Amino acid sequence: MRVALAGCGYWGAKHVRVLHATEGVDELILVDSREDRLQPLTRSYKIASCHSTLAAALEHVDAVFVTTPPSTHVALALAAIEAGKHVMVEKPLALTAKEARKLVTAAAEAGVVLMVGHTFEYNPAVQKLAQLVRTEELGELYYLDSARLNLGLYQNDVNVILDLAPHDVSIANFVLGRKPVAVQAWASRHAHRRLEDVAYLRLYYDDCLDDAGLTANIHVSWLDPCKVRRVTAVGSRKMAVYDDLAAEERIRVLDKGVDLPLESDDLTQPPMSYRYGDIVVPYISPEEPLALQDRHFIDCVATGARPLSDGEDGVAVVEALEAAEFSRKLGRPVLLAEIRSGERFDGALSWDGGHPPVPWFAPQTSAHRDPSGPLLTNR
Repeated sequence: MRVALAGCGYWGAKHVRVLHATEGVDELILVDSREDRLQPLTRSYKIASCHSTLAAALEHVDAVFVTTPPSTHVALALAAIEAGKHVMVEKPLALTAKEARKLVTAAAEAGVVLMVGHTFEYNPAVQKLAQLVRTEELGELYYLDSARLNLGLYQNDVNVILDLAPHDVSIANFVLGRKPVAVQAWASRHAHRRLEDVAYLRLYYDDCLDDAGLTANIHVSWLDPCKVRRVTAVGSRKMAVYDDLAAEERIRVLDKGVDLPLESDDLTQPPMSYRYGDIVVPYISPEEPLALQDRHFIDCVATGARPLSDGEDGVAVVEALEAAEFSRKLGRPVLLAEIRSGERFDGALSWDGGHPPVPWFAPQTSAHRDPSGPLLTNR
């Protein structure tokens, strides 16, 4: 199989290393307009040829990896699909759900494989966490909590939500085996003049957004002194912590929790009883997730199988990200149904001028602020 890799920057170079050792890849062609990126890779790996544009490479390949900045994903992927090439696009698939669906439709019409680089869905530790949740080893799951923090890397074309949160949204959807129904987000700019560098997201997975509903809470930051890559799953029986930076014990299952005591009028008694038990560290395969992901794409192209992180998976993540972008601007949770219908939004991450609807879960006496207007009260 002849493969082109478009974009040889920080992440693209990692794909070059992996693809060079992937069985089934006979030729690897690099595409990048910067010669200073191509030269080190051609010295280190056997490269069939190099091109400055994807158009020049398309006639020589069977499949394309798109590892360029997110704002260029759609144009490059669409060009490859229209040329009849199979495509693997790095996260996020697109910047809007409308564009993501356009790629899915185009790939289906062309009969080619479309896959998204949700690398953590191929991570053995994340797959183990999903197994623990889905088999109810942790009991009834209360919530997921995720933190992805570091000092950098700042991007030029997207904020921290679109850069880092795709990882955690895809992890949450994969672990839970569900898609969120609503998203709420808060974000702020500190060191960067244009792009938000710190953000918090809450994904709601139940139809009613009360305190008992299943949620996934995500904290992402380019401006933190500590590098953190952690997901915590809290259940009624046990809790599990996945630490991607741990050399060993990447998954720890803790037999910890709380129990509600029998009802009593005695206020001197503690409101909850606490359980402390063993800590279990399951075996996690050491295989590199990126290698597993790229090998999976090559296998899907060869066999016609549907990828684990297919186009629809990419659309689901982009819908959540777009909802988060609207939410941080509107100051309210945004339903995924609103993103899918597109009736109230103009597709440019701004409100269409009408009054935002009061969320169905809000009390009738609440008030909501339109970012572009005065305080609005419920009607």
